[in-house]
Amino acid sequence: MTNARLGEALRLLGLGAAAGRVYAALLDEAPAPLGAIGRAAGLSGAELAAAYEELVDAGLASAGGGEGEPVAPVPPAAGLEVLARHRAAAVEESRIAVGGAFESFRRHRLAAYNDDLVEVVTGDAIGPRMRQAWASAREQIRQFESPPYVKLPGATEDALATLARGVRQRVVYSRESLEHPGHLRDSIEPTVAAGEQARVLPSVPVKLLIIDEAYALVSLSIREADVVNSMLVVQPCGLLSALVALFEQSWNAALPLHGGAARPAGLAPADRRLLRLLAGGASDEAIARELGVSRRTLFRRLQILMARLGAANRFQLALQAQRAGWL
Repeated sequence: MTNARLGEALRLLGLGAAAGRVYAALLDEAPAPLGAIGRAAGLSGAELAAAYEELVDAGLASAGGGEGEPVAPVPPAAGLEVLARHRAAAVEESRIAVGGAFESFRRHRLAAYNDDLVEVVTGDAIGPRMRQAWASAREQIRQFESPPYVKLPGATEDALATLARGVRQRVVYSRESLEHPGHLRDSIEPTVAAGEQARVLPSVPVKLLIIDEAYALVSLSIREADVVNSMLVVQPCGLLSALVALFEQSWNAALPLHGGAARPAGLAPADRRLLRLLAGGASDEAIARELGVSRRTLFRRLQILMARLGAANRFQLALQAQRAGWL
């Protein structure tokens, strides 16, 4: 690692530039007297003593001995752990302080601030704003999902990364989402497998993304043109509360699309996808197109699944598959 990169890494942990130069010199020259380390770092006197004391306090260097006695770096694991914790605590305190200051501003000057409770984002700014929203989530994401879709490379990876951070993710999909070519296989199934809680309705009232209790993104899509060219960002207000209530009401009415973490023994991924499409109300044409099979092959697969579950019709098949944890 170059001295510049090392200095930047130490700076991010809260150490000063002088301490970074001394630490780099320690790695190159130690064990050696502190004076020799200082000459290598271009420091002397009180400035050198203060920088070295900073390293000692951080657990990165041995305590200085008498005049002329050698000094050396020490294994950094314990010291870096303490520094990282202190830095994380400082960042969290700063986040709380800034958030509290803004909330105080919003409460005391709400009348003057009302114009900014709803922001309009358009065009190329939509994608970056959505990615920023996913990255900022701390506890929960609630979403209504349906076509048309914004062309946003890496969207599935963003969702998976959010789930990996422990953020709870609840999504209500429209039937059109399941029927959209490749969307079930490429986007929905990977996130469900990673822990997303998914449900489906024949349709959703609006394309919506709610980040914690902080704000919501509402798409103003033009369905006839199959484009998304504008979006509302709704800050905490009565409208945000109404959107949260709308989501919870729809969530309670939706059909679960997710099952247990373990896959049912002997159930092929294509059959699992077939059942999800069936439970979501997709048409035979859409199911056959998604699976890449003919309608005749589709009917044969349905008959086999119905026989395995003892179902007399498609409704019973979907119900029994849900009870068996196949959905």
